[in-house]
Amino acid sequence: MDLTWAERVAQRNDEVRAAGRWRSVRPLAGGAPATKLHDDGRPVISFASNDYLGLSQHPTVVAAAHAGLDRDGAGAGAARLIVGARPVHDELEAALADWFDRPAALLFPSGFQANLGVLGALAACSPETLVLSDELNHASIIDGCRLARATTAVFRHRDVGHLGELLDTHRHRPTIVVTDSVFSMDGDAAPLDDIAQLTRSHRALLVVDEAHAVLAAPPPPDAVVVGTLSKTLGSVGGFVAAEQSVIDLLVNSARPFIFTTAGAPADAAAALAAVRIVAGDEGDVLRARLRRHVDAIAPGHGSPIVPVVLGEESAALSVSAALLERGLLVPAIRPPTVAPGTCRLRVALSAAHDDEQVELLRTALDELGVSP
Repeated sequence: MDLTWAERVAQRNDEVRAAGRWRSVRPLAGGAPATKLHDDGRPVISFASNDYLGLSQHPTVVAAAHAGLDRDGAGAGAARLIVGARPVHDELEAALADWFDRPAALLFPSGFQANLGVLGALAACSPETLVLSDELNHASIIDGCRLARATTAVFRHRDVGHLGELLDTHRHRPTIVVTDSVFSMDGDAAPLDDIAQLTRSHRALLVVDEAHAVLAAPPPPDAVVVGTLSKTLGSVGGFVAAEQSVIDLLVNSARPFIFTTAGAPADAAAALAAVRIVAGDEGDVLRARLRRHVDAIAPGHGSPIVPVVLGEESAALSVSAALLERGLLVPAIRPPTVAPGTCRLRVALSAAHDDEQVELLRTALDELGVSP
């Protein structure tokens, strides 16, 4: 049948609805844990945000954004290679490099674009490049591998033995190993020390995405670090921290850096204030509070991402709705974000939660019989 594009789009939307996977954006009144549903004003406590230390609402971070807006205006104007950098961009890059103990860093408009840029630029160093990627890596890494036009092989999740087999098989190829530090849907950590040892022995390059690693150990010293400003730091944007030669390569060949307008100066100012908090004594206090909240829900779990795996989509949606009726916003995660049959609640804890809010969640999960 010769359909119009309007008909094709409508047909595809109908297919998504029929599969039970239709989604819509839920507007909230604000970004703090205690907020309201915008449509009906119902109060809720959000356990959905990746604002792990609560810095998006921190008075110092908010004040820095205001000052950056007043000083530099609303936007950067163009890509930095065209219009130049504002001083706050350079200051933030220096702070990020110091935080991760790397010689240099480079900002990207988002963490997604940072992964696209670093994998594309590094893979292009040789037509023989092989990229080895953990099977549960974030979508930005998967898309970065695809856009890099390099041969890509996937190793089983956190399986160092399988990674070693692939490295042995392709011993004479220039190889990049890429992994999340903490995985976004399970909240489990990559065995980075073992992976780093393997990459060194095979003269491979290790790229580590630190987006969710707020409670994790620092990345190996020789890894290229990809990060985001939008989670632990409460702002928006992405970055790469690495040797100066890698940063120089990205400036000259990473398409998401070259062809995208730079992040807003106010966002950079907010992130700079957040880095200073995280790297200081207050950062230790916030991480300790977050650690206490995690232990209240899932004792000993290594990250603020606590999955409650329920299996079928209907089960995850039903329990999420039951929690919302109790004033607790906990999203149901479904395909394509996770594999069929592994639908779950994704509990995201923050230092901005108080003990009473976390106890309300723990009690509700117990009453619904779905504790982690």
